[in-house]
Parts: sequence; structure tokens; C-alpha cells
Amino acid sequence: MQEINNSTVEMEEDTQKGRYLTFSLGKESYGIEIQYVMEIIGIQSVTEIPEIPDYVKGIINLRGKIIPVMDVRLRFKKEEKSYNDRTCIIVVDIKNISIGLIVDGVSEVLTIPEQDIVDPPEVNKGFNRYIKKIGKVGNEVKLLLDCDKLLSEDELNDLDEVYMK
Repeated sequence: MQEINNSTVEMEEDTQKGRYLTFSLGKESYGIEIQYVMEIIGIQSVTEIPEIPDYVKGIINLRGKIIPVMDVRLRFKKEEKSYNDRTCIIVVDIKNISIGLIVDGVSEVLTIPEQDIVDPPEVNKGFNRYIKKIGKVGNEVKLLLDCDKLLSEDELNDLDEVYMK
């Protein structure tokens, strides 16, 4: 009986391997490993909280659960953009903390074969800390995020203390 349970878990992990939810920020296209994604919701009213980093826009109430939301544009030091009907919140689970990522628009779920995934160039280490790999999809490039590095350990602890009470 135990072997059946293990093989079910392995099958579930295999079906998610190499699968990415892709989204856009301006002209760039990014991907998040599907295993981190809980759900995608439209932009909604965000309650601002004083004395938090500018890229954390505040909190939302998602079916009774309070979730902090982060504007990925601002996290990546891009120009702020007004939200529109394409703007989405991707709810992800990072180290057992639910966080909403505000993005310009969600594209699709792609399977990117391992041979089409390469390491990012060593150009700018500051920005590359968010980029785990680069996926080649046809003539396009998808910047594959490292969800665990979107927020530092200290930032995660702060969010956990402030919002998860």
C-alpha cells in the first residue's frame, strides 16, 4: 500500500516538472514553476499598510484569508504602471506563506523541455538573483523566476509576522 502512495506522489511531481505559468511585465515574458502557483485572480481592491516596502502594495482578503500582495514590476525596479483589465494576481506559496504577485498579464502554462532551459548570463548579479534559469521557447526567451528568492528570509519572516497573525 505504501508503494502506491509514493508512486502517486512521484507521478504528480512528474506532471508538474518542466511546467511554467508564463506572464508578462512590459515586453518581458517570465515563468513561474507551476508547483508554486495556487491560483490566478483578477486585480482587486488592495488595502495599504503603513511602513512596508514600496513593492508590497498591501493585503487582500481572499475568501477569508489575508494575503500580502507584491507588485512584481516594482520588485524588479521597473516603472510603475496603472492596473487594467489584464492585470492579474498570481497567488503563490513560498515556504508555506501565500503571497499575491501582481503582474501585467498571465499568458499560458508551458512545458519547457530540460534541454531548452539554460543558466542566465553572468551580467548583472543583482537582478539575476530572481532569475533561476532561462527557457527557450521557439524564438522567444522566458525568464524563469526563482520563487524562493523573490523575498529574502527576513522579508518572508516580516510578512509572516505582520499578516499571518
